[in-house]
Amino acid sequence: MTTPSNSDRETVAIIGAGSIGIAFAVLFAKAGFEVRVFDPVADARRRGSVDARDRLRLLADHQLLGEAPSTIATRISFPHSVEAAVRGADLVQECAPENVELKTEIFSEVARFAQSHTVLASSSSAIVPSRMAENLDHATASRLVVGHPGNPPYLLPVIEVVPSPRTDVVTTERAEQIYRRAGLRPVVVRREVEGFVFNRLQGALLREAYCLLRDGVASVDDIDEVVRSGLGPRWSIIGPFETVDLNTRGGIESHATKMGPAYARMGAERGQNDPWTPDLVERATAERRALLILENWEERVHWRDEQLIRLLAARNVVDAAR
Repeated sequence: MTTPSNSDRETVAIIGAGSIGIAFAVLFAKAGFEVRVFDPVADARRRGSVDARDRLRLLADHQLLGEAPSTIATRISFPHSVEAAVRGADLVQECAPENVELKTEIFSEVARFAQSHTVLASSSSAIVPSRMAENLDHATASRLVVGHPGNPPYLLPVIEVVPSPRTDVVTTERAEQIYRRAGLRPVVVRREVEGFVFNRLQGALLREAYCLLRDGVASVDDIDEVVRSGLGPRWSIIGPFETVDLNTRGGIESHATKMGPAYARMGAERGQNDPWTPDLVERATAERRALLILENWEERVHWRDEQLIRLLAARNVVDAAR
């Protein structure tokens, strides 16, 4: 693997040396970026340096690096000021605690030293960017997005890019490009909602899990087992829409006809009134058919099964090594 020279290398500043900040540092450094991590707490910077090297060694142990971990680690530095971290950076990734006032304060300071084209991204898990932008000037707000990763981002490649109504389109596009160059798979969230897509999906499952536990339907471990050995492996290959599209001959439209009423009753049991209306099913069907024509349905089912077989075989190898 070849990496850019220092003069050609893109630079990322990370504000916050906690677990997410260091995970981002590992991600960007192994992709060839120069990474500067600032944290106001000296002990956090020292701990962050150790943690980054440990994670790189772990990746190397599993042959997941194209370079020696020590080489990659040289691309991560821990300056003692926001200014030193941010000057010349192409992206600033804020990884502070989930507090809107703190995040706004950080971006106000970052904006004093960042280049005019620098993307300002928050790792917020639920706070919409317009809340952080409320008390920021227009120039700063126009460069602000949420860049919410899966945790940890050096292992889970999805990242949600969430613009506010004040975000410049060029900023969103630039954020996508930088994240792609780091090996991530950005998903642009088209409308601000608390929790975005990741945590709303995760939250829906977690809420039902708590209800099933409360109602005496299953134990904590049994509920986890259904996800570990059933939903989880399948979802690691395909998402919920493709799952039901492939589960029923005739695709997602056939599934909605057969199972929609049962899912509506289950939702109503929890106080939800979100039926799969004909127009909504039609929209989902049109988007799925644009991705997979029904003539290729059996071929895709075969592909799904083959991926699950490969996953099962890999798990068996791991289990045998324990």
